[in-house]
Amino acid sequence: MQTIARFITKRYKLIIIFWAILAITMGVFAIRLPAILEGDGFRMDGEHEDVMAMATDSFDVPAETLFLVFEDVTDEQIEASLEEVADLELTSAIDSPLDDQSLYEEDLAYAQLHFDEDADDMDEVVTAIRDATNGEDGVILTGESAITKDINAASQQDLMIAEAIGLPIALVILVLAFGTIVASLIPVVIGLSAVITSFGILTIIGGYTDLSIFVLNIIPMLGLALSIDFALLFISRYREEREKTDATEAVMTTIQTAGRSVLFSAFCVFIGLGAMMLVKVDIFHNIGLGGMIVVLMAVLSSVTLLPALLLALGDRIDKWQVFRPKANGSDRWRKFANGVIKRPILITIIAFILLGLASIPVRNMDLTIPDIDALPLSYDSRYAFEEMEDTFKLGDTSTLYIMATREDGWENTAGLEEMKALEEEFQNDPLVDDAPTIFGESGIDTPEEWEAAWDSPLKESDLEPLWETFVEGEELFIPITLAAAGASDEAQDWVRDLENIESDALIQAGGEAKFNQEIFDEIADQIILVVSVIMISTFIVLMIAFRSILIPIKAILMNVVGLAAAFGILVYIFQYGHFGLAAGSIALIIPVIVFSLVFGLSMDYEVFLITRMQEEYERTGDNDYATVEGLAVTSKIITSAALIMIVLTGAFAFTDVMPVKQIGVGIAIAVAIDATIIRLLLVPSLMKLFGKWNWWLPFRKDPGKTRATDKT
Repeated sequence: MQTIARFITKRYKLIIIFWAILAITMGVFAIRLPAILEGDGFRMDGEHEDVMAMATDSFDVPAETLFLVFEDVTDEQIEASLEEVADLELTSAIDSPLDDQSLYEEDLAYAQLHFDEDADDMDEVVTAIRDATNGEDGVILTGESAITKDINAASQQDLMIAEAIGLPIALVILVLAFGTIVASLIPVVIGLSAVITSFGILTIIGGYTDLSIFVLNIIPMLGLALSIDFALLFISRYREEREKTDATEAVMTTIQTAGRSVLFSAFCVFIGLGAMMLVKVDIFHNIGLGGMIVVLMAVLSSVTLLPALLLALGDRIDKWQVFRPKANGSDRWRKFANGVIKRPILITIIAFILLGLASIPVRNMDLTIPDIDALPLSYDSRYAFEEMEDTFKLGDTSTLYIMATREDGWENTAGLEEMKALEEEFQNDPLVDDAPTIFGESGIDTPEEWEAAWDSPLKESDLEPLWETFVEGEELFIPITLAAAGASDEAQDWVRDLENIESDALIQAGGEAKFNQEIFDEIADQIILVVSVIMISTFIVLMIAFRSILIPIKAILMNVVGLAAAFGILVYIFQYGHFGLAAGSIALIIPVIVFSLVFGLSMDYEVFLITRMQEEYERTGDNDYATVEGLAVTSKIITSAALIMIVLTGAFAFTDVMPVKQIGVGIAIAVAIDATIIRLLLVPSLMKLFGKWNWWLPFRKDPGKTRATDKT
């Protein structure tokens, strides 16, 4: 760190110029990021993807279907609207309610617009169809791509709302912390620089891989909060050092002390983000990748641009003073800390009781994959989809596509017998409404009768077209209708049981139920690995940072308890329906994302606090004094940093995209618990209770004893 400090102090003007050029250049790319974001990120390479690709290639199953919903319109209006859509020449087929009465119900009807694999960019397709039907009352386009486009628009609006709420309040907190306008603006500049450059880098990456629309909200949420936290710590330490020496020496000391804390804090966040990417679902890869980029930019801007700006400003950092911070601020925190360590057992018991009570609702957590309910109610595409689903009872059933692969093919006696056995297996299942094959569709009951008919004149006119509908080479295609919603546990369990079917063919499945089952199982299978990697890696990092065994163990355990309490409160708010919210469910991504992010973010405060305690312990050899002094000196920083984190993430509570709202509120709650009950009460209480054992490391002398001996 000393070499870095020397370089920065000598080249600070060049560093400022470099960052200015980088921010402007990346800003040009960043503007284009919303346009390249696609989908909600719930996609993974697996059986569902393979089967749907085969179904589209070989059996003419549409790659995607949109719905044009008609409410209170005449048949003439329906016909005119569908002609306008057909004239665009974008669809592979259109199912009209005028031709199929099952798509017509009193005042509501819908048309199915099918697209093959060669369809143009669906975002442009949605725009074209909406433009063609624009202005027609009662005509609404909905479906996956239309909803995705609207979620993207809602996410952009949410980002503006959150920034409009969070940044001004964060600036007020910074003014209260520093007392001057100039010092308060510097962290905001650092944060915006990190976010803009990260958005620019993600735009470039987005040209080579798909990025989830949720990146647009989560990355600035994380980047601004972390950057401002780092800058708050850095500037506070710089001002402390500036009272003892000149600006250059103060910056060098700050880089070697606060800069070291920033690096360790960022590394803890990196661990969580990297572990998240072990789950092979696109949204976790997107957030993990985007998060690591913004954390890297936050660290680089904090240890290079920030000290360069401090050197360039010099004493002007205190310009435009609003008020002078009270000199006895640390004394009040010192008094508070002494009060805590006088009653460590009582405070520890009370803290754990509070956290335990808050954790109770976790046992009832209901996790679902975000669907149409992620979109705000104000969007027509959600209204139309829900109206269509309720009127035609579409949510009561789901379609599953079975692909059976047989090495010897199906056009032989053994293959026909196996096909008949599969038909009977599925049709006798109580959860299956329909499972058509060549037998059921042709009215032929047995393989022997089929073989006889195949040799008759019926083959060319009737049987061959039917055969080609269900069989292609070694592949047998069976579209199954389940009497259960694709998102239901019942449907997912049914798909899992497919592996128990005795068959000489390879049975694979695609469709909503399979998609949900794969996503749920991938997260369930990897969550233990993710948690283990985070905990073990964090332990190693903190052990190296603090040269202690006990401190990392305590930090990890307290993080787990704090997160359990945060999840309990999240369930109470969103699932039980409080504070004006309708009762619902928790998005499946929330536990993984919030755990991975907060586990690293909360270590910021652990590192800030314990680093200062460590300095004092090594200087004095007195654990109680080090605990009190560390808490007294850093409490104002931790409180201000936590408030900023809470404001910047909690501002998303006022947004409309539900998964983003839940992530923002979840992080805000977890940080609030961590910065109050855990850091201000549990940490000093446990530091007092464990005494010198806090600093024990095998094969290492107690630094406190060494310092005490030196004094003697």
